[in-house]
Amino acid sequence: MNDVIRFSRQPVALTVVLCCVWGAHAQDPLAAATADPGALSPVVVTGERSGGGVWRGAASIDVVDGDALRDGQAQINLSEGLAGVPGLVIRNRQNYAQDLQISVRGYGARATFGVRGVRLFVDGIPASAPDGSGQAANFPLGSADRVEVVRGPMAALYGASSGGALLLYTEDGQRPAQWRTGLVAGSDGLWRLSTQATGQTGTAQDPGWSYALDLSRFETDGTRPHSAADRTTANLKLSRRHEGGRTVLVFNRHSSFALDPQGLSRAELDGNPDQTNAGALSFNTRKTVAQSQLGLAFEQALGGGHKLELMGYGGQRQVVQFQSITTGAQVPAGSSGGVIDLDRDYWGWNARWRHDSDWQGGRLSLSAGVASDHQSDSRKGYENFIGNTLGVQGKLRRDELNKAQTLDPYLQAEWRTPSLTLMGGVRQTRTDYESVDRYIVGTNRDDSGRKVYQSTLPVLGARWQIDPSLQAFASIGKGYEIPTLNEVAYRSGGVSGFNTELNAARSTSAELGLRGRADRLRWSATAFDIRTDDEIVVQNNTGGRTTFQNAGRTLRQGLELAGEWRSGPVTLTSAYTWMLANYQDAFMTCTTAGCPNATPQVQVPAGHQIPGLPQHQLFAQVAWDTGWAGSRVTLEVRHVGRVMVNDLNTDAAVAHTLLNLVVQFKQERGDWTLREFIRLDNLSDQKHVGSVIVNDGNSRFFEPGAGRKLMLGLEAQRRF
Repeated sequence: MNDVIRFSRQPVALTVVLCCVWGAHAQDPLAAATADPGALSPVVVTGERSGGGVWRGAASIDVVDGDALRDGQAQINLSEGLAGVPGLVIRNRQNYAQDLQISVRGYGARATFGVRGVRLFVDGIPASAPDGSGQAANFPLGSADRVEVVRGPMAALYGASSGGALLLYTEDGQRPAQWRTGLVAGSDGLWRLSTQATGQTGTAQDPGWSYALDLSRFETDGTRPHSAADRTTANLKLSRRHEGGRTVLVFNRHSSFALDPQGLSRAELDGNPDQTNAGALSFNTRKTVAQSQLGLAFEQALGGGHKLELMGYGGQRQVVQFQSITTGAQVPAGSSGGVIDLDRDYWGWNARWRHDSDWQGGRLSLSAGVASDHQSDSRKGYENFIGNTLGVQGKLRRDELNKAQTLDPYLQAEWRTPSLTLMGGVRQTRTDYESVDRYIVGTNRDDSGRKVYQSTLPVLGARWQIDPSLQAFASIGKGYEIPTLNEVAYRSGGVSGFNTELNAARSTSAELGLRGRADRLRWSATAFDIRTDDEIVVQNNTGGRTTFQNAGRTLRQGLELAGEWRSGPVTLTSAYTWMLANYQDAFMTCTTAGCPNATPQVQVPAGHQIPGLPQHQLFAQVAWDTGWAGSRVTLEVRHVGRVMVNDLNTDAAVAHTLLNLVVQFKQERGDWTLREFIRLDNLSDQKHVGSVIVNDGNSRFFEPGAGRKLMLGLEAQRRF
């Protein structure tokens, strides 16, 4: 097969179904609530935005507006605009073959590629598969209206593997019509060109369909040798209101190609952090992705405060990835080779009934429904060599059909008065895994298997208004993280085959917080405690395969602080997270290939830090609107504490602090608006580790961060 994606000719599956959207959208006489986002919304709680959060909710939710994601930013990675959200670790690996590194209050830290343990949504459509794995590369930042970051116990209402949730909503087309085009160019051959068009058909008196189109193209030579990448995305949203309801249609197309520079060992990092591992070069490691999906939603008021919402989606995803697994490691009969060829069909539906009414002097919101998601992965593995030629597709070594499907009923109730909010919810989650081995050759045995993961996840929350400028809130709930299909692919000791012994991790999460506001100040302070049993950890990671096991208990405790202060033309913004994340029980792990006799031989002592998580993280920003030529000057400070790289805590990425400077300009001339910016990241050109590859079997843990980078941006917008 060529080095490009093989596109399936099957039509994109689309199932139109009933939808549930968790939420409380009651109007509060003392707070202007946000607009109901409609049927394409899985939000647990929606309320007034204040200081980057939800003012009268009983949960930790931060809202980042689309303008904040775009102004002075490259609009390429979700990590650019979310640094000011406490409790969220989101890093650009400088490796577009592996996506962003995202964790929320410690959930998702073990991911070596993609996102797991944190649920992702775009316009209500999951960007996470039923097995909990996800990708943020297809988030259309150019047309984003906002991103909502859900942390804490309430996140469990999104289902299994929901330690947190990131939800992006794109803008709706409105009158007058608008056209916007932007160009960004910077160091390392980086450029991004995008166009957005929004508007509405019909007339103001008789409106028709609202439309929002977003097209973008991005390319870079990369910060290290063999790290070039490109990406093309298209996102179309159509919506139309009708009597008592609304219909929404969303289409998204994403394609990308990226070379994979991989991580560096400690010696390589200390010797030259700008180099690329020799294995990546000799095997020409790379990844190609193509994805298309379609979503359709319908909502209808039924009278008497009742409402029905329907949503279905379907799509296809194709991935081809060339790895640097040595030829010798591919000799054993159970080897999967060094080339991944994945064809995925996925679809899902949601159904919700909602009722809002006045009750006992407050506003009562009830919702109930069921959600189901499906993925079917045709996964093949090939050798990454032919004879002495490396980095090419060789013989077939793996052929499986992996399936995952969920069926989750749920129920939520919220009662709200101006001074009190009480909330409760429960979601019963069930995920069925099935793996059918279609490659049974010689001594390579049948590795088929199946397993069911299920749990009931209750949550409770309360909010109490101490005075009009101060709120207290608390919540507690159960969490449930299932292993991904990749994580159950190998049995103990690295033997190929479905790992039915790997169980889900169960947790109890609690938080207690205060939030306040005054004329110039918005602030919040939240303490959290997360206790987990059967934590999923690495048993062995060598020879191109990673085997997982359940360890004992873990404990994550932390404090999140955030604030915003404005005085005339100056705005100060800050977010700080302190977190201790430790293994409470000792467990055994492997450090050699094959894990002799399938018995882990090295102990990870109790008290060791969970890798991939900094104890301290700080974001501070001062912005000054100068009053000259519509300019704004912004200075950012981003500090990340020391990060352990493996369970044995044998090495760590040292703490670092980066300074970024942005100068923006804005001019309005009739129907035209022009925006320009100059951005200089890492002013001091500090050498640092941007992210780590947790428990890498070759000890190539370190992904170097970018040095000093210059970026220029220009955007033109016109109203019609």
